[in-house]
Amino acid sequence: MHESQTTPGDRASRLEGLRWRKFPVLDDGFVALVDCMGDDAAVVQAARVSYGEGTRRVSDDRQLIRYLLRHAHTTPFEMAEVKLLVRVPMDCWRQWVRHRTANINEYSTRYSLAIDSMQATADDQWRQQATGNRQGSGAPAPPAVGTRLSHAEAEMQAQARRVYQERLDVGIAREQARKDLPLSTYTEAYWKIDLHNLLHFLALRMDPHAQLEIRRYAETIGHEIVAPLFPLCWEAFCDYRLEAMRLTRLDQEVIRRLAGRLPASHADFLAAQDPAWAGLDRCRERDECLAKLVALGLVAAAPVSPRAEE
Repeated sequence: MHESQTTPGDRASRLEGLRWRKFPVLDDGFVALVDCMGDDAAVVQAARVSYGEGTRRVSDDRQLIRYLLRHAHTTPFEMAEVKLLVRVPMDCWRQWVRHRTANINEYSTRYSLAIDSMQATADDQWRQQATGNRQGSGAPAPPAVGTRLSHAEAEMQAQARRVYQERLDVGIAREQARKDLPLSTYTEAYWKIDLHNLLHFLALRMDPHAQLEIRRYAETIGHEIVAPLFPLCWEAFCDYRLEAMRLTRLDQEVIRRLAGRLPASHADFLAAQDPAWAGLDRCRERDECLAKLVALGLVAAAPVSPRAEE
């Protein structure tokens, strides 16, 4: 049976199988589906209001959803909503709440005791600062360094929890006792968001450039919750956003200048680059253009300098 032909009973069974199931993320985090309003059919129904009766004979559900996403007709996707319960480290949560298109109710450490759990970093999970990206990570830290850092982290987290507990024990207000807890402390929140904004969140946070920790949450939400609840929307999202590539006007002009020399060398690419890039020692837009053309097999990768291999 095609996904668009599943019965309401099938969808209800799928929803009940997911509701309140905790999908683990990191060492002690999770995401759990609380509730869901709508499905693929709700997106289709909202879209067809604009066209009137009889539209179903022109396009089936799958083709309509794919058309909507392909051409960024986003309003019908706002007609479905997902509510999640998440447990996430506070530093990761700071990135999460930058997406201001959701309804949020977070666990309050003014009223309740802070969750007795902090994200721990395994010896082999420490990452060095990326050389070409000021806000990203690069190669793994040396094993000896990782072992030392994980040991120090465990000591620091244990001390922070002891200080917090000592303040509570002598009667200090919870709202003040919490102030020195580290950002690795887990928090919990209800997060409700419509499907359009959820897909936008996933497109940004599943991207390889997103921080690894929040990427793990986004991957879990996408694959374990959105994909089974909205299979047609998820398929279109993967095809047209998650695994798609945008070519800017400048990218297209570079390709036109390279026409007839494809696949091109890295030297050919530099000769065909946009004139505005040519005088720059560092140019992120040029690097992004090169990465796209390398991924498409149109240009050879840039040679690696001996220093970069060290």
